Amino acid sequence: MTEKNDGTRLDAEAVEALERVHPKLPRVAAGVEEGTVSRREFLRTATLLGLSAGAAYAMAGRLTGEPFVPAARAQSGSPVKGGTLRVSMNIKEISDPATVDWSEKGNELRHVIEPLVRISSDNVAVPHLAESWSASEDLRTWTFRLRQGVKWSNGDDFGADDVVANFVRWMDPAVGSSNYGRFSALRTSNDDGSPMLENGVVKIDDHTVEFNLRVPFLALPESMGDYPCMIAHRSFQGGNWVENPIGTGPFELVELTVGSRARYRRKESGWWGGEVFLDGIDYVDHGDDPAAPLAALASGQVDMLYRLNVEQVPAARAIPTLVLYQADTAQTGVARMKVDQAPFDDIRVRQAIQSCIDHERLLALAYQNLGTPGEDHHVSPVHPEYAAIAKPTQDYDRARALLAEAGYGDGLEIQIDCVAQPTWEPNTSQALVEMLRPAGIDLAVNIMPGGTYWDRWTTTPFGFTSWTHRPLGTQVLSLAYRSGVPWNESSYSNPDFDALLDEAEATLDVEERRAIMEELQRMLQTDAVIVQPYWRSIATASSQAVQGYAHHPAEEHHFEQVWLSQG
Repeated sequence: MTEKNDGTRLDAEAVEALERVHPKLPRVAAGVEEGTVSRREFLRTATLLGLSAGAAYAMAGRLTGEPFVPAARAQSGSPVKGGTLRVSMNIKEISDPATVDWSEKGNELRHVIEPLVRISSDNVAVPHLAESWSASEDLRTWTFRLRQGVKWSNGDDFGADDVVANFVRWMDPAVGSSNYGRFSALRTSNDDGSPMLENGVVKIDDHTVEFNLRVPFLALPESMGDYPCMIAHRSFQGGNWVENPIGTGPFELVELTVGSRARYRRKESGWWGGEVFLDGIDYVDHGDDPAAPLAALASGQVDMLYRLNVEQVPAARAIPTLVLYQADTAQTGVARMKVDQAPFDDIRVRQAIQSCIDHERLLALAYQNLGTPGEDHHVSPVHPEYAAIAKPTQDYDRARALLAEAGYGDGLEIQIDCVAQPTWEPNTSQALVEMLRPAGIDLAVNIMPGGTYWDRWTTTPFGFTSWTHRPLGTQVLSLAYRSGVPWNESSYSNPDFDALLDEAEATLDVEERRAIMEELQRMLQTDAVIVQPYWRSIATASSQAVQGYAHHPAEEHHFEQVWLSQG
Protein backbone atom coordinates (compact mmCIF):
# COMPACT_ATOMS: atom_id res chain seq x y z
CA MET A 1 0.00 0.00 0.00
CA THR A 2 1.17 3.54 -0.76
CA GLU A 3 0.16 6.46 1.46
CA LYS A 4 -1.44 9.35 -0.44
CA ASN A 5 -1.17 13.07 0.32
CA ASP A 6 -4.84 13.20 1.34
CA GLY A 7 -4.47 10.33 3.81
CA THR A 8 -6.05 7.65 1.65
CA ARG A 9 -4.11 4.79 0.10
CA LEU A 10 -3.37 3.68 -3.44
CA ASP A 11 -4.36 0.03 -3.19
CA ALA A 12 -2.12 -2.90 -4.09
CA GLU A 13 -4.28 -3.73 -7.11
CA ALA A 14 -3.62 -0.28 -8.60
CA VAL A 15 0.11 -0.57 -7.95
CA GLU A 16 0.13 -4.01 -9.57
CA ALA A 17 -1.73 -2.61 -12.59
CA LEU A 18 0.93 0.07 -12.99
CA GLU A 19 3.71 -2.50 -12.70
CA ARG A 20 2.14 -4.60 -15.44
CA VAL A 21 2.40 -1.64 -17.80
CA HIS A 22 6.00 -0.85 -16.83
CA PRO A 23 7.97 -1.67 -13.66
CA LYS A 24 9.09 1.96 -13.28
CA LEU A 25 5.58 3.41 -13.37
CA PRO A 26 4.76 2.89 -9.66
CA ARG A 27 7.79 5.06 -8.87
CA VAL A 28 6.33 7.86 -10.97
CA ALA A 29 2.99 7.45 -9.20
CA ALA A 30 4.77 7.64 -5.85
CA GLY A 31 6.26 10.94 -6.98
CA VAL A 32 2.75 12.34 -7.47
CA GLU A 33 1.81 11.24 -3.98
CA GLU A 34 4.95 12.81 -2.54
CA GLY A 35 4.44 16.05 -4.46
CA THR A 36 7.65 15.77 -6.51
CA VAL A 37 5.89 14.85 -9.78
CA SER A 38 3.04 16.95 -11.18
CA ARG A 39 -0.25 15.42 -12.19
CA ARG A 40 0.39 16.41 -15.83
CA GLU A 41 3.87 14.86 -15.78
CA PHE A 42 2.41 11.61 -14.44
CA LEU A 43 -0.18 11.65 -17.21
CA ARG A 44 2.46 12.26 -19.87
CA THR A 45 4.87 9.61 -18.56
CA ALA A 46 2.18 7.00 -17.94
CA THR A 47 0.84 7.25 -21.49
CA LEU A 48 4.35 7.17 -22.92
CA LEU A 49 5.08 3.97 -21.02
CA GLY A 50 1.93 2.35 -22.39
CA LEU A 51 -0.95 3.08 -19.98
CA SER A 52 -4.08 3.97 -21.94
CA ALA A 53 -5.10 7.62 -21.86
CA GLY A 54 -8.39 6.79 -20.13
CA ALA A 55 -6.66 4.75 -17.45
CA ALA A 56 -4.00 7.43 -17.00
CA TYR A 57 -6.61 10.16 -16.48
CA ALA A 58 -8.45 7.95 -13.98
CA MET A 59 -5.25 7.08 -12.11
CA ALA A 60 -4.23 10.76 -11.99
CA GLY A 61 -7.53 11.50 -10.30
CA ARG A 62 -6.98 8.71 -7.78
CA LEU A 63 -3.49 9.93 -6.99
CA THR A 64 -4.43 13.56 -6.45
CA GLY A 65 -8.01 13.31 -5.34
CA GLU A 66 -9.03 15.63 -8.16
CA PRO A 67 -10.41 14.71 -11.58
CA PHE A 68 -8.20 15.62 -14.51
CA VAL A 69 -10.39 17.30 -17.13
CA PRO A 70 -9.18 17.00 -20.75
CA ALA A 71 -9.12 20.09 -22.94
CA ALA A 72 -12.66 21.09 -23.81
CA ARG A 73 -14.00 21.27 -27.32
CA ALA A 74 -16.08 24.25 -28.35
CA GLN A 75 -19.53 22.71 -28.80
CA SER A 76 -23.17 23.59 -28.36
CA GLY A 77 -25.85 20.98 -29.02
CA SER A 78 -25.67 17.57 -30.67
CA PRO A 79 -23.51 16.95 -33.76
CA VAL A 80 -25.17 17.03 -37.16
CA LYS A 81 -23.81 15.61 -40.36
CA GLY A 82 -23.11 17.60 -43.51
CA GLY A 83 -21.47 20.74 -44.78
CA THR A 84 -17.98 21.74 -45.86
CA LEU A 85 -15.66 23.46 -43.40
CA ARG A 86 -13.92 26.40 -45.09
CA VAL A 87 -10.56 27.35 -43.59
CA SER A 88 -8.15 30.15 -44.52
CA MET A 89 -4.58 28.82 -44.57
CA ASN A 90 -1.54 29.10 -46.83
CA ILE A 91 -1.31 26.09 -49.16
CA LYS A 92 2.20 24.75 -49.50
CA GLU A 93 3.92 22.02 -51.50
CA ILE A 94 3.78 18.56 -49.84
CA SER A 95 5.35 16.24 -52.41
CA ASP A 96 7.13 14.05 -49.82
CA PRO A 97 5.46 13.61 -46.40
CA ALA A 98 8.83 12.63 -44.89
CA THR A 99 10.37 16.05 -45.59
CA VAL A 100 7.55 18.46 -44.72
CA ASP A 101 8.84 21.39 -42.69
CA TRP A 102 5.84 23.65 -42.00
CA SER A 103 2.86 23.11 -39.71
CA GLU A 104 0.54 24.06 -42.56
CA LYS A 105 1.96 21.17 -44.58
CA GLY A 106 1.16 18.86 -41.70
CA ASN A 107 -2.45 20.02 -41.77
CA GLU A 108 -2.65 19.41 -45.50
CA LEU A 109 -1.50 15.82 -44.94
CA ARG A 110 -3.13 14.66 -41.71
CA HIS A 111 -6.70 14.49 -43.02
CA VAL A 112 -5.52 11.77 -45.44
CA ILE A 113 -2.51 10.06 -43.83
CA GLU A 114 -2.10 9.58 -40.11
CA PRO A 115 0.57 9.05 -37.42
CA LEU A 116 1.02 6.07 -35.15
CA VAL A 117 0.61 8.40 -32.16
CA ARG A 118 -1.29 11.64 -31.83
CA ILE A 119 -0.48 14.44 -29.38
CA SER A 120 -3.74 15.68 -27.88
CA SER A 121 -4.60 19.29 -27.13
CA ASP A 122 -3.56 18.45 -23.55
CA ASN A 123 -0.02 17.54 -24.73
CA VAL A 124 -0.62 13.84 -24.02
CA ALA A 125 0.53 11.08 -26.39
CA VAL A 126 -2.47 8.94 -27.33
CA PRO A 127 -2.62 5.89 -29.62
CA HIS A 128 -3.77 6.47 -33.18
CA LEU A 129 -2.71 4.00 -35.88
CA ALA A 130 -0.87 2.27 -33.07
CA GLU A 131 -3.41 0.68 -30.74
CA SER A 132 -0.99 0.41 -27.82
CA TRP A 133 2.68 0.07 -26.96
CA SER A 134 4.95 -1.16 -24.20
CA ALA A 135 8.58 -0.60 -23.25
CA SER A 136 11.29 -2.75 -21.72
CA GLU A 137 12.51 -1.76 -18.28
CA ASP A 138 15.63 -0.14 -19.77
CA LEU A 139 13.52 1.80 -22.35
CA ARG A 140 15.59 0.41 -25.22
CA THR A 141 13.07 -2.06 -26.65
CA TRP A 142 9.59 -0.84 -27.56
CA THR A 143 6.76 -3.00 -28.91
CA PHE A 144 3.99 -1.26 -30.85
CA ARG A 145 0.74 -3.08 -31.54
CA LEU A 146 -1.03 -1.69 -34.60
CA ARG A 147 -4.76 -1.33 -35.12
CA GLN A 148 -6.36 -4.14 -37.05
CA GLY A 149 -9.06 -3.59 -39.63
CA VAL A 150 -7.59 -0.29 -40.85
CA LYS A 151 -7.84 0.02 -44.62
CA TRP A 152 -5.91 2.17 -47.03
CA SER A 153 -8.06 4.07 -49.52
CA ASN A 154 -6.85 1.72 -52.29
CA GLY A 155 -8.25 -1.28 -50.38
CA ASP A 156 -4.97 -2.57 -48.91
CA ASP A 157 -4.73 -3.50 -45.24
CA PHE A 158 -2.63 -1.21 -43.07
CA GLY A 159 0.05 -3.10 -41.18
CA ALA A 160 3.62 -3.54 -40.04
CA ASP A 161 5.05 -3.43 -43.55
CA ASP A 162 3.85 0.17 -43.87
CA VAL A 163 5.49 1.20 -40.60
CA VAL A 164 8.80 -0.48 -41.40
CA ALA A 165 8.90 1.02 -44.92
CA ASN A 166 8.40 4.53 -43.56
CA PHE A 167 11.07 4.20 -40.88
CA VAL A 168 13.56 2.81 -43.39
CA ARG A 169 13.02 5.91 -45.56
CA TRP A 170 13.13 8.32 -42.62
CA MET A 171 16.40 6.93 -41.34
CA ASP A 172 18.12 7.19 -44.72
CA PRO A 173 20.13 10.45 -44.51
CA ALA A 174 19.82 10.84 -48.29
CA VAL A 175 16.07 11.38 -47.92
CA GLY A 176 16.65 14.48 -45.79
CA SER A 177 13.82 13.86 -43.32
CA SER A 178 13.92 15.63 -39.96
CA ASN A 179 13.00 12.23 -38.52
CA TYR A 180 16.66 11.31 -38.96
CA GLY A 181 17.36 13.56 -35.99
CA ARG A 182 14.05 12.94 -34.25
CA PHE A 183 14.79 9.22 -33.95
CA SER A 184 18.55 9.40 -33.48
CA ALA A 185 18.29 6.59 -30.90
CA LEU A 186 17.70 4.26 -33.88
CA ARG A 187 21.09 5.15 -35.40
CA THR A 188 24.39 3.43 -34.75
CA SER A 189 25.84 6.69 -33.42
CA ASN A 190 25.25 10.42 -33.23
CA ASP A 191 27.70 11.05 -36.07
CA ASP A 192 26.43 12.58 -39.29
CA GLY A 193 25.60 9.88 -41.85
CA SER A 194 25.43 6.98 -39.38
CA PRO A 195 23.02 4.23 -40.55
CA MET A 196 20.02 2.83 -38.75
CA LEU A 197 20.72 -0.11 -36.46
CA GLU A 198 20.41 -3.39 -38.38
CA ASN A 199 17.57 -4.57 -36.14
CA GLY A 200 16.33 -1.09 -35.30
CA VAL A 201 12.81 -1.59 -36.66
CA VAL A 202 11.57 -5.18 -36.83
CA LYS A 203 8.27 -6.61 -38.06
CA ILE A 204 7.15 -9.18 -35.48
CA ASP A 205 3.89 -9.98 -37.26
CA ASP A 206 1.43 -8.15 -39.51
CA HIS A 207 0.29 -5.92 -36.65
CA THR A 208 3.30 -5.74 -34.33
CA VAL A 209 6.52 -3.76 -34.75
CA GLU A 210 9.51 -3.79 -32.42
CA PHE A 211 11.93 -0.89 -32.05
CA ASN A 212 15.42 -1.64 -30.73
CA LEU A 213 17.36 1.45 -29.72
CA ARG A 214 21.03 2.34 -29.29
CA VAL A 215 20.20 4.24 -26.09
CA PRO A 216 17.11 4.43 -23.85
CA PHE A 217 14.55 6.88 -25.23
CA LEU A 218 11.52 7.71 -23.10
CA ALA A 219 9.85 9.97 -25.67
CA LEU A 220 9.74 7.50 -28.57
CA PRO A 221 5.91 7.44 -28.70
CA GLU A 222 5.66 11.21 -28.25
CA SER A 223 8.12 11.78 -31.09
CA MET A 224 5.90 9.74 -33.42
CA GLY A 225 3.20 12.41 -33.08
CA ASP A 226 5.14 15.14 -34.88
CA TYR A 227 3.87 16.23 -38.30
CA PRO A 228 6.70 14.71 -40.43
CA CYS A 229 5.76 11.30 -38.92
CA MET A 230 2.57 10.65 -40.88
CA ILE A 231 2.59 7.09 -42.24
CA ALA A 232 2.48 6.89 -46.03
CA HIS A 233 1.52 3.72 -47.90
CA ARG A 234 4.43 1.27 -48.15
CA SER A 235 4.50 1.73 -51.94
CA PHE A 236 5.55 5.39 -51.61
CA GLN A 237 9.32 5.56 -52.04
CA GLY A 238 9.66 9.18 -53.11
CA GLY A 239 8.32 11.39 -55.84
CA ASN A 240 5.11 13.41 -55.57
CA TRP A 241 2.68 11.94 -53.03
CA VAL A 242 -0.10 14.28 -54.23
CA GLU A 243 -0.27 12.41 -57.55
CA ASN A 244 -1.47 9.25 -55.75
CA PRO A 245 -2.59 10.25 -52.23
CA ILE A 246 -3.38 6.86 -50.68
CA GLY A 247 -4.44 7.28 -47.07
CA THR A 248 -5.99 5.76 -43.96
CA GLY A 249 -7.53 9.02 -42.73
CA PRO A 250 -11.14 10.20 -42.65
CA PHE A 251 -10.87 12.30 -45.82
CA GLU A 252 -9.61 11.98 -49.39
CA LEU A 253 -7.65 14.67 -51.20
CA VAL A 254 -9.60 16.06 -54.15
CA GLU A 255 -7.45 19.00 -55.21
CA LEU A 256 -4.26 20.72 -54.09
CA THR A 257 -2.95 23.82 -55.83
CA VAL A 258 0.00 25.44 -54.09
CA GLY A 259 -0.76 29.04 -53.13
CA SER A 260 -4.46 28.65 -53.92
CA ARG A 261 -6.61 25.80 -52.59
CA ALA A 262 -6.76 22.32 -51.06
CA ARG A 263 -10.06 20.39 -51.05
CA TYR A 264 -11.00 17.19 -49.25
CA ARG A 265 -14.11 15.01 -49.16
CA ARG A 266 -15.22 12.53 -46.53
CA LYS A 267 -14.12 9.01 -47.40
CA GLU A 268 -17.12 7.08 -48.74
CA SER A 269 -15.83 3.77 -47.44
CA GLY A 270 -15.82 5.11 -43.88
CA TRP A 271 -13.07 5.67 -41.36
CA TRP A 272 -11.69 3.22 -38.82
CA GLY A 273 -12.05 5.86 -36.07
CA GLY A 274 -15.83 6.15 -36.31
CA GLU A 275 -18.37 8.61 -37.67
CA VAL A 276 -17.14 11.76 -39.39
CA PHE A 277 -19.58 14.66 -39.58
CA LEU A 278 -18.20 17.01 -42.24
CA ASP A 279 -18.83 16.29 -45.91
CA GLY A 280 -15.54 17.97 -46.70
CA ILE A 281 -12.84 20.52 -45.93
CA ASP A 282 -11.93 23.43 -48.18
CA TYR A 283 -8.67 25.28 -47.44
CA VAL A 284 -8.36 28.66 -49.16
CA ASP A 285 -5.07 30.55 -49.45
CA HIS A 286 -5.63 34.29 -49.00
CA GLY A 287 -1.97 35.18 -49.49
CA ASP A 288 0.45 36.85 -47.13
CA ASP A 289 -1.62 39.89 -46.16
CA PRO A 290 -2.89 39.00 -42.66
CA ALA A 291 -5.88 41.32 -43.06
CA ALA A 292 -7.34 39.23 -45.88
CA PRO A 293 -8.13 36.04 -43.89
CA LEU A 294 -9.75 37.98 -41.03
CA ALA A 295 -11.84 39.96 -43.54
CA ALA A 296 -12.88 36.68 -45.19
CA LEU A 297 -13.95 35.25 -41.83
CA ALA A 298 -15.83 38.38 -40.79
CA SER A 299 -17.72 38.45 -44.11
CA GLY A 300 -18.64 34.76 -44.00
CA GLN A 301 -16.40 33.62 -46.87
CA VAL A 302 -14.66 31.11 -44.56
CA ASP A 303 -15.57 29.46 -41.27
CA MET A 304 -12.19 29.39 -39.56
CA LEU A 305 -8.67 30.78 -39.64
CA TYR A 306 -5.49 28.78 -39.32
CA ARG A 307 -3.92 31.58 -37.32
CA LEU A 308 -4.57 35.12 -36.12
CA ASN A 309 -1.66 37.53 -36.21
CA VAL A 310 -1.01 38.92 -32.76
CA GLU A 311 -2.01 42.43 -33.91
CA GLN A 312 -5.43 41.11 -34.95
CA VAL A 313 -6.48 39.63 -31.60
CA PRO A 314 -8.18 42.84 -30.33
CA ALA A 315 -10.06 43.25 -33.62
CA ALA A 316 -11.25 39.64 -33.63
CA ARG A 317 -12.32 39.89 -30.01
CA ALA A 318 -14.47 42.91 -30.90
CA ILE A 319 -16.45 41.06 -33.60
CA PRO A 320 -19.47 39.53 -31.81
CA THR A 321 -20.10 36.83 -34.42
CA LEU A 322 -16.66 35.23 -33.94
CA VAL A 323 -15.26 32.74 -31.43
CA LEU A 324 -11.67 33.42 -30.30
CA TYR A 325 -9.31 30.60 -29.27
CA GLN A 326 -6.01 31.23 -27.45
CA ALA A 327 -3.32 28.94 -26.03
CA ASP A 328 0.00 29.31 -24.22
CA THR A 329 2.59 27.31 -26.13
CA ALA A 330 6.22 26.50 -26.77
CA GLN A 331 6.00 28.20 -30.17
CA THR A 332 8.81 30.63 -30.77
CA GLY A 333 11.24 32.13 -33.24
CA VAL A 334 15.02 32.11 -33.06
CA ALA A 335 17.59 34.48 -34.49
CA ARG A 336 20.15 31.77 -35.11
CA MET A 337 23.73 32.23 -36.20
CA LYS A 338 25.58 29.83 -38.48
CA VAL A 339 28.42 28.91 -36.13
CA ASP A 340 30.67 27.69 -38.95
CA GLN A 341 30.44 30.88 -41.06
CA ALA A 342 32.16 34.22 -40.46
CA PRO A 343 31.72 36.33 -38.46
CA PHE A 344 29.54 33.97 -36.43
CA ASP A 345 32.25 31.32 -36.23
CA ASP A 346 33.77 33.52 -33.51
CA ILE A 347 31.97 32.83 -30.24
CA ARG A 348 32.83 36.34 -29.03
CA VAL A 349 30.74 37.83 -31.83
CA ARG A 350 27.80 35.60 -30.97
CA GLN A 351 28.08 36.38 -27.28
CA ALA A 352 28.29 40.10 -28.06
CA ILE A 353 25.05 39.91 -30.02
CA GLN A 354 23.35 38.08 -27.17
CA SER A 355 24.59 40.67 -24.68
CA CYS A 356 22.66 43.40 -26.49
CA ILE A 357 19.26 41.81 -26.02
CA ASP A 358 16.50 42.85 -23.62
CA HIS A 359 14.10 39.91 -23.94
CA GLU A 360 11.24 41.48 -22.00
CA ARG A 361 11.36 44.58 -24.16
CA LEU A 362 11.46 42.44 -27.31
CA LEU A 363 8.28 40.70 -26.17
CA ALA A 364 6.58 44.06 -25.60
CA LEU A 365 7.79 45.65 -28.86
CA ALA A 366 7.19 42.76 -31.23
CA TYR A 367 4.48 40.62 -29.62
CA GLN A 368 2.36 42.87 -27.38
CA ASN A 369 3.48 40.99 -24.25
CA LEU A 370 1.37 37.96 -25.27
CA GLY A 371 3.92 35.38 -24.20
CA THR A 372 6.97 34.78 -22.03
CA PRO A 373 10.52 36.19 -22.46
CA GLY A 374 13.03 33.75 -23.94
CA GLU A 375 16.36 32.74 -22.41
CA ASP A 376 18.48 31.85 -25.47
CA HIS A 377 18.34 28.07 -25.00
CA HIS A 378 15.08 26.98 -26.74
CA VAL A 379 13.60 25.19 -23.73
CA SER A 380 10.26 26.61 -22.62
CA PRO A 381 8.76 26.97 -19.15
CA VAL A 382 5.85 24.85 -20.46
CA HIS A 383 8.21 21.91 -21.03
CA PRO A 384 8.13 19.54 -18.05
CA GLU A 385 11.94 19.27 -17.85
CA TYR A 386 12.60 23.03 -18.06
CA ALA A 387 15.22 24.19 -15.55
CA ALA A 388 15.04 27.70 -14.09
CA ILE A 389 18.52 29.10 -14.65
CA ALA A 390 19.92 32.63 -14.68
CA LYS A 391 18.20 34.71 -17.31
CA PRO A 392 20.33 36.62 -19.84
CA THR A 393 20.60 40.35 -19.25
CA GLN A 394 21.41 43.28 -21.51
CA ASP A 395 25.04 44.41 -21.05
CA TYR A 396 26.43 46.80 -23.67
CA ASP A 397 29.81 47.15 -21.96
CA ARG A 398 30.32 43.40 -22.25
CA ALA A 399 29.14 43.43 -25.86
CA ARG A 400 31.58 46.17 -26.87
CA ALA A 401 34.48 44.46 -25.05
CA LEU A 402 33.76 41.13 -26.77
CA LEU A 403 33.59 42.80 -30.18
CA ALA A 404 36.90 44.55 -29.57
CA GLU A 405 38.53 41.24 -28.60
CA ALA A 406 37.18 39.70 -31.78
CA GLY A 407 38.70 42.49 -33.89
CA TYR A 408 35.55 44.57 -34.43
CA GLY A 409 36.35 47.50 -32.20
CA ASP A 410 35.28 49.88 -34.95
CA GLY A 411 31.94 48.18 -35.44
CA LEU A 412 30.40 45.22 -37.23
CA GLU A 413 28.02 45.09 -40.19
CA ILE A 414 25.78 42.01 -40.50
CA GLN A 415 22.47 41.03 -42.13
CA ILE A 416 19.58 38.92 -40.88
CA ASP A 417 17.18 37.18 -43.26
CA CYS A 418 13.52 36.75 -42.30
CA VAL A 419 10.08 36.20 -43.83
CA ALA A 420 7.59 39.00 -44.53
CA GLN A 421 4.68 37.22 -42.86
CA PRO A 422 3.61 36.68 -40.14
CA THR A 423 4.44 40.24 -39.11
CA TRP A 424 5.84 39.33 -35.69
CA GLU A 425 8.92 37.88 -37.39
CA PRO A 426 10.08 41.00 -39.28
CA ASN A 427 8.93 43.13 -36.34
CA THR A 428 11.22 41.17 -34.04
CA SER A 429 14.09 41.45 -36.51
CA GLN A 430 13.58 45.22 -36.72
CA ALA A 431 13.58 45.47 -32.93
CA LEU A 432 16.94 43.66 -32.92
CA VAL A 433 18.33 46.44 -35.14
CA GLU A 434 17.73 49.02 -32.42
CA MET A 435 19.08 46.79 -29.65
CA LEU A 436 22.34 46.00 -31.47
CA ARG A 437 23.13 49.56 -32.57
CA PRO A 438 24.47 50.88 -29.19
CA ALA A 439 27.17 48.20 -29.25
CA GLY A 440 28.35 49.29 -32.70
CA ILE A 441 26.59 46.49 -34.59
CA ASP A 442 24.86 47.63 -37.77
CA LEU A 443 22.18 45.04 -38.55
CA ALA A 444 20.41 45.09 -41.91
CA VAL A 445 17.09 43.23 -42.17
CA ASN A 446 16.48 41.35 -45.42
CA ILE A 447 12.74 40.64 -45.55
CA MET A 448 11.84 37.87 -48.00
CA PRO A 449 8.72 36.13 -49.27
CA GLY A 450 8.13 32.97 -47.25
CA GLY A 451 9.02 30.61 -50.08
CA THR A 452 12.32 32.36 -50.71
CA TYR A 453 13.37 32.26 -47.06
CA TRP A 454 12.38 28.64 -46.57
CA ASP A 455 14.47 27.65 -49.57
CA ARG A 456 17.56 28.83 -47.65
CA TRP A 457 16.62 28.71 -43.98
CA THR A 458 19.28 26.09 -43.18
CA THR A 459 22.06 27.83 -45.13
CA THR A 460 21.74 31.58 -44.55
CA PRO A 461 24.48 32.87 -42.19
CA PHE A 462 22.02 34.72 -39.94
CA GLY A 463 18.32 34.00 -40.09
CA PHE A 464 15.15 34.36 -38.05
CA THR A 465 13.24 31.07 -38.06
CA SER A 466 9.90 30.23 -36.45
CA TRP A 467 9.65 26.92 -34.57
CA THR A 468 6.39 25.26 -33.62
CA HIS A 469 5.34 23.85 -30.26
CA ARG A 470 6.56 20.42 -29.19
CA PRO A 471 5.63 18.76 -25.90
CA LEU A 472 9.21 18.19 -24.71
CA GLY A 473 12.29 20.35 -24.65
CA THR A 474 14.42 17.33 -25.52
CA GLN A 475 12.46 16.94 -28.77
CA VAL A 476 13.32 20.47 -29.85
CA LEU A 477 16.98 20.11 -28.96
CA SER A 478 17.27 16.86 -30.91
CA LEU A 479 15.70 18.43 -33.98
CA ALA A 480 17.59 21.72 -33.96
CA TYR A 481 20.94 21.32 -32.19
CA ARG A 482 22.03 17.69 -32.38
CA SER A 483 25.11 17.27 -34.59
CA GLY A 484 24.45 16.70 -38.27
CA VAL A 485 20.64 16.44 -38.26
CA PRO A 486 18.73 17.95 -41.22
CA TRP A 487 17.06 20.77 -39.25
CA ASN A 488 20.24 21.88 -37.46
CA GLU A 489 20.16 25.29 -39.13
CA SER A 490 22.97 26.74 -36.97
CA SER A 491 25.44 23.90 -37.78
CA TYR A 492 26.05 23.61 -34.04
CA SER A 493 28.06 20.45 -33.31
CA ASN A 494 29.06 19.56 -29.79
CA PRO A 495 29.68 15.89 -28.85
CA ASP A 496 29.28 16.71 -25.16
CA PHE A 497 25.89 18.26 -25.89
CA ASP A 498 24.83 15.20 -27.92
CA ALA A 499 25.88 12.83 -25.13
CA LEU A 500 24.00 14.84 -22.48
CA LEU A 501 20.94 14.94 -24.72
CA ASP A 502 21.07 11.14 -25.03
CA GLU A 503 21.16 10.97 -21.24
CA ALA A 504 18.22 13.36 -20.86
CA GLU A 505 16.13 11.39 -23.35
CA ALA A 506 16.83 8.20 -21.40
CA THR A 507 15.91 9.58 -17.96
CA LEU A 508 12.47 8.72 -16.61
CA ASP A 509 12.52 10.77 -13.41
CA VAL A 510 11.58 14.35 -14.30
CA GLU A 511 13.71 15.89 -11.54
CA GLU A 512 16.78 13.97 -12.71
CA ARG A 513 16.00 14.92 -16.30
CA ARG A 514 15.65 18.57 -15.29
CA ALA A 515 19.14 18.48 -13.75
CA ILE A 516 20.54 17.27 -17.07
CA MET A 517 18.47 19.82 -18.95
CA GLU A 518 19.97 22.55 -16.80
CA GLU A 519 23.40 21.63 -18.16
CA LEU A 520 22.08 21.54 -21.73
CA GLN A 521 20.42 24.94 -21.36
CA ARG A 522 23.58 26.49 -19.94
CA MET A 523 25.62 24.94 -22.76
CA LEU A 524 23.45 26.52 -25.44
CA GLN A 525 23.47 29.85 -23.63
CA THR A 526 27.24 29.85 -23.20
CA ASP A 527 27.93 28.75 -26.77
CA ALA A 528 25.65 31.59 -27.92
CA VAL A 529 23.99 29.73 -30.77
CA ILE A 530 20.75 31.72 -30.83
CA VAL A 531 18.94 34.79 -29.67
CA GLN A 532 15.58 33.38 -28.63
CA PRO A 533 13.37 36.40 -28.00
CA TYR A 534 10.17 35.00 -26.47
CA TRP A 535 7.64 32.19 -26.28
CA ARG A 536 4.38 32.95 -28.07
CA SER A 537 0.79 32.70 -27.03
CA ILE A 538 -1.16 31.79 -30.17
CA ALA A 539 -4.68 32.58 -31.30
CA THR A 540 -7.18 31.77 -33.99
CA ALA A 541 -10.86 32.44 -34.61
CA SER A 542 -13.91 30.83 -36.15
CA SER A 543 -17.55 31.55 -36.83
CA GLN A 544 -20.07 30.43 -34.23
CA ALA A 545 -21.18 27.66 -36.60
CA VAL A 546 -17.99 25.68 -35.97
CA GLN A 547 -18.57 23.08 -33.27
CA GLY A 548 -16.42 20.39 -31.68
CA TYR A 549 -13.11 22.16 -32.30
CA ALA A 550 -10.24 22.09 -29.79
CA HIS A 551 -7.36 24.53 -30.34
CA HIS A 552 -4.08 22.65 -30.50
CA PRO A 553 -0.84 24.25 -29.17
CA ALA A 554 0.98 23.15 -32.34
CA GLU A 555 -1.91 24.43 -34.50
CA GLU A 556 -2.75 20.93 -35.70
CA HIS A 557 -6.13 20.46 -37.37
CA HIS A 558 -8.09 17.41 -36.25
CA PHE A 559 -11.49 17.85 -37.87
CA GLU A 560 -13.01 14.37 -37.64
CA GLN A 561 -15.07 15.49 -34.61
CA VAL A 562 -15.84 18.97 -35.95
CA TRP A 563 -19.33 19.76 -37.25
CA LEU A 564 -21.24 22.79 -38.48
CA SER A 565 -24.39 23.94 -36.74
CA GLN A 566 -27.33 24.86 -38.92
CA GLY A 567 -28.23 28.01 -37.02
